[in-house]
Amino acid sequence: MLKCRFQQLAIGLCTASLAFAIEAKPPARTSAAMDKDLMEVTVPQLQGYYAQHKYTVTQVVDWYLERIARYNGIYRAIEQVFDADARAAAAREDAEAGVAAKHGSLWGVPIVIKANTSIAGKVTTDGWEGYVVPGHELVAPRDATVVARLRAAGAIIIGHTNMPDFANADTNRSSSFGRTGNAYDVRFSPGGSSGGTVTAVTSNLAVLGNGTDTGNSIRMPAATSALIGVFPTRGLVSIAGIAPLDWLLDNTGPIARTVSDAAIALGVMAGEDPLDPVTKGSADKAQRGPYLQYLKLDALKGKRFGVPAFVLTGAGIPFQGIPSSATPSEVATQTADAVEKLRPETREAFMKAIEGLRAAGATVVFDDSILPDSFAVTIARVGTVPYIREGTEKFLAEYGPAQYHSSAEYEKAVGSPLPATIIGVTDPASAKGRRAVAQALIESDPQADANFFTPRGPLVNVIGQLLKFLLIFGAPCRRAGGID
Repeated sequence: MLKCRFQQLAIGLCTASLAFAIEAKPPARTSAAMDKDLMEVTVPQLQGYYAQHKYTVTQVVDWYLERIARYNGIYRAIEQVFDADARAAAAREDAEAGVAAKHGSLWGVPIVIKANTSIAGKVTTDGWEGYVVPGHELVAPRDATVVARLRAAGAIIIGHTNMPDFANADTNRSSSFGRTGNAYDVRFSPGGSSGGTVTAVTSNLAVLGNGTDTGNSIRMPAATSALIGVFPTRGLVSIAGIAPLDWLLDNTGPIARTVSDAAIALGVMAGEDPLDPVTKGSADKAQRGPYLQYLKLDALKGKRFGVPAFVLTGAGIPFQGIPSSATPSEVATQTADAVEKLRPETREAFMKAIEGLRAAGATVVFDDSILPDSFAVTIARVGTVPYIREGTEKFLAEYGPAQYHSSAEYEKAVGSPLPATIIGVTDPASAKGRRAVAQALIESDPQADANFFTPRGPLVNVIGQLLKFLLIFGAPCRRAGGID
């Protein structure tokens, strides 16, 4: 009898201890309460909840995963959901919750990664059905540099977002997963090629994510959904581990709901990387982080912005430029095809943005002399088409799966070649007004100067001198005739 009472006492003490331990953790929250707190939550707000012990990382991650389970079938924003990995990472962070020294600037923040950006052990679909052929999937051997940095800052990766094949479209339909709808109205597109990330963030399936941009793929989709998309100066953020569309033009940056969240994420992603030579020396050239320090209400006072008047004529640049081998008629055709007249509502929105800059205290120099009308035609001669294949070969060599580390090995393993889009234009029908272009290595191509370096140099100098002129000397603030 006495022994039984001791056993009951021991059980009671254990039960009391367990109850105390449970009470020491954040209490379970109702779905409605979490919805109120986490819908549209920012990074600082979320980390404030963690500091107050209002939620655990696991509770927050589960909330996002439940939303994905509920809504992703409608929006189709996330191609691969890493629920088990996300929950395991959340549990690890909860275990270290009391060790502030381990908390990075994105600690406990659920994020998504675009499907062309390598995540160790996951399939880099790049939006293409050819990279998900059963038994031949492009499984990444390690993280892309930006993924490694986001992880190190404490971010919880919950999925790979959908994107068009090879990021080569301004809509968001992939052959590997299908179509992504706009979060405001799924009948419409969120734009591409970072539309999967945009819809995931807009619909609160993640706090933020990364996009990639070769020719408007961060900026345009972010604009469709009132998000902040950052297209950084090339070299500020490494693109190592990102499947290229055109490695000489590709870039990556954050997509978020607020400028502050984007600034925090950019600070994490930025930095030199030996795997991306373009980033060498960027630490000495770029503004020092953290970038939140530059977000001030009066930040635009005294600043000068130059706006070339010709942008309102719809002057454009042929995607990937025009190589030196193009004939005069081909140059004329491709230049004409690149002209895109502004719609009245686009022009109106552009002018409102300029007035917004002025209202914030900036001087906007809107003048015919800012850059000549011929600038767009001149810059179009910076041609990258002959070097597309080089980027793909380098990516597969470093981030391809065990089965293939080159386009030739892919074809041997799978039985079909990689598409012309990522190994160079070989069919005149694959690019409007463009002949087949021989592929070469930019480091050894005798035509590299004519194709790329020679036309690029003077243009960089022109822009540099213009910026110096605006910064040091200023200019009369007048509008070009016919713009008002």
